[in-house]
This record gives sequence, C-alpha cells and structure tokens, in this order.
Amino acid sequence: MQEVEQLLIKGRAALETGEFADAARLFRQVLEQCPDRAEVHAALGEALAEQGKVAEARKHLEKAMALDPEDLDAQYALGDLCFEEGQAEQALEIYQKILALEPQEADAWVSCGLVHFHREDMERAQHCYEKALAIDPDSIFARNSLGDVFYAQGRAEEAVAQYRRVVEIDPDDAQAHYNLGEIYYDTGDLEGAEAECSTALTLDPGFSFAYMTLGNICLDREQPRQALDWFQKFLLHETAAGASDIRDEVAAVVAGLKAELGQDG
Repeated sequence: MQEVEQLLIKGRAALETGEFADAARLFRQVLEQCPDRAEVHAALGEALAEQGKVAEARKHLEKAMALDPEDLDAQYALGDLCFEEGQAEQALEIYQKILALEPQEADAWVSCGLVHFHREDMERAQHCYEKALAIDPDSIFARNSLGDVFYAQGRAEEAVAQYRRVVEIDPDDAQAHYNLGEIYYDTGDLEGAEAECSTALTLDPGFSFAYMTLGNICLDREQPRQALDWFQKFLLHETAAGASDIRDEVAAVVAGLKAELGQDG
C-alpha cells in the first residue's frame, strides 16, 4: 500500500508540472492495484484530457463519478472537458449539479458564467460571476471573468479595474497581465500592451496568446522580422484542438511575412 501511495504522490506531482504522459502512466499503475479509487480515475481523466485523449478521459471521469457521486474534482474535470469539446449544455448541467451539492462553490458559479459568456448572454454571465465574488471576494477566476464581461460590453475602465484588482491579489497571475495587455493594445497603448504581455510570458512562457499580441504590436510598428518571430512562437506553443482556426490565420500571416522577407519555407 505504501508503494501505491508513492505512485500516487508522483503522479500528482507530474500532473501539477505538466508532465501529463508520466502522470497518466503512474495513475494507471495505481489503478492496476486499486481499480475502484475514484480520485485516481479522476486524476487519470484529467491527465488524458490534457493530452487530447478525450474519449478515454471521459470514460475515467465518468467512472470516478459513478464510484463517488460527490467527487467534485471529477465533476469539474468532466464539465470542463464537455465545455472544451463544444458541449456547453452538458457542461452547464454538470456545473449546476456541483452547485446542488455545494451552493458555496465559487468556482462552479464562475464555470456556469463561462457557459453563459460563451453563449453571449452577458447578463447571466455577470450574475454568476458576482455570485462567486459574494462567496469569495478574492477569487481570481471570478474577477478575470467579470473583467471579460465588462470588456465585451464596452466597459473598458471597469474591466481594467477588475484585472488590476487581480494583480493586487496575485501579482503572478499571467492571465490578468495578458488581459490588461489586450485592452492596452486595443486602445492603442502599444508600450503598455508590450509590458503586460512580456510580464505574462515571464510568469508563464507557455501563454500562447501573449506571443500573438506581441506579434501584432510588431506589425503595427512595422517590424516584420520581430513579428515573424513572435507569431512562430505562438504556433509553437498553441496546440489546443479548439484553436485550429486561429492557428490557420496566424500560419497564413507567417507565410506572408516570410515571402515579404524573402525567406523560404
């Protein structure tokens, strides 16, 4: 049993550091000896989802929920998987089930809000985010999301206030720095946008969309070589299945820049 627990500890560490294949391998070893541990099925499902193995991930997450209907981690993971796969209604049902079990789950309120935001129902999205903040005023997840609603409604100053509040709560939150960078870019503050996107990448070098914004900044400054470098870094880091359209757009820009600069391939 001690060996099993060591495997589980190593698997969770690998999952935390993004070594998803190693995490999945370790969790499988645990399940060979303990096939009915709900939390291990949930962790394996999460690792598989991160690798894009959707069908297998769903199987393990559903197994976790069957073994332990109150396993919130499994429910969140399955809801997120459904949402990422474009199954918004199913995702919303799962998040609402979490709230039926735990009405004070701030993250579940935010997740419901994300579904409404995706549907462009800003009023319901805002309501969900504000419910989350009533439970946890320092929820970074909720404040970043509320900022997104404000920005989508053209309320840029209120959006900036939310993102800056996130940075006050956690200066190392790359998402908030990127969000600020996007607003600064859209309002023509290229220096501010560059600073915030650079900070986001310092905090999280895998934050793909910050590379794209930096590429756009270089295009605006008529710096094609630097823009090409940033866009190529975006393509290197953005591998999500749902990002195929934006990857195609950036790839077309890369091809155009290479032609402009006289580069082959």
